[in-house]
Amino acid sequence: MEGPARHCGRGIFRPASTVPSGRERALADVTPHSEKILRRWLIVTAFSVVATIVVGGATRLTESGLSITEWKPVTGVVPPISAEAWQAAYQQYLQIPEAQTVHAGITLAQFQSLYWWEWAHRIAGRVVGIVVLLPFLWFWRRRWIPPELFPRLVSLPLLVGAQGALGWYMVRSGLADRTSVSPYRLVAHLSLALLIFGIAVWTAAVLGRRGTGRVPAPNHVRPVVFCLTAAVVLTIMSGGFVAGLDAGRIFNEFPLMGGQLVPAGYGTISGLRNWFENPIAAQFNHRVVAVLLALSILITWAVAERRWAANLRRWVRLGAVVVVLQVALGIMTLLSGAPVGVAVLHQLGAVALLTVLLLTGVEASDAQLRGGERG
Repeated sequence: MEGPARHCGRGIFRPASTVPSGRERALADVTPHSEKILRRWLIVTAFSVVATIVVGGATRLTESGLSITEWKPVTGVVPPISAEAWQAAYQQYLQIPEAQTVHAGITLAQFQSLYWWEWAHRIAGRVVGIVVLLPFLWFWRRRWIPPELFPRLVSLPLLVGAQGALGWYMVRSGLADRTSVSPYRLVAHLSLALLIFGIAVWTAAVLGRRGTGRVPAPNHVRPVVFCLTAAVVLTIMSGGFVAGLDAGRIFNEFPLMGGQLVPAGYGTISGLRNWFENPIAAQFNHRVVAVLLALSILITWAVAERRWAANLRRWVRLGAVVVVLQVALGIMTLLSGAPVGVAVLHQLGAVALLTVLLLTGVEASDAQLRGGERG
């Protein structure tokens, strides 16, 4: 456990119980009550981001993401109401390549079904913006934000604003020369959502553990947890390319693909682009990364049961349970041809696993390794 991983997360997982100096506290009206409210706000933020990710995943799976061909951050809140407005939106959609190929012959009623998914996703994104920005401004005005957390918390409204712009940049990629959005932009959009989610979860957990009086875990624990967390993010990103390339609905079998370990057609595109633009390669790579991640977490669990503190062992056990369920959901998604309901559950499983690893990281930053404890 003290090989290359020893340096993987150095400086990343810092003690969560760090208490700011009296001078820093004097610059803000921070109290245990205000920190409790901040923590609740961050938890609500995290849940709102998860809701947006889920709706966004369903939007992609139903191929609805290009049904709204313009970006109106304010007036776009109101959907078409009259028959004339629906007809205008429908005619705009019929002009893009997706409507002429993937959805050739689409009726107005079918278009409306697509439209509502994309509209719901955009509304969910706006809700995240309101949930993040308005309370942040209020807390800032009341001087409730601890100075040491201000850079992290001020990044949230900035990142949410950037996420909205990136979402439109993603949609634009499918309005002219493509029949779907760019998988690169889709994965960037997903990654930014995960970053916002991670900041909210991590900071909420840190606020919930202030004053515990515990010391950081030994150096060989925190880098391992950090590397596993990074591996979860990498696995989710590889799944983003599967979704972006519609690769989840090919080779709906497991463990082989087309009767082979390495499927035919794996290397049809030259260079690194093959990993990110070849649907067959994207699905194969996601399978491999996911299996390696699961094995890594299970091995870490086996080691933790003998060497890590009781509080850390509980989190790693939970991670082992979640990753097994997530693998089962992944296989079920493949075998069933990626129906929306099952695929969304698989997506939620990924977010749950990331949450467990983030909270394990906070615990590792604020825990004692007592090998004699059993829990």
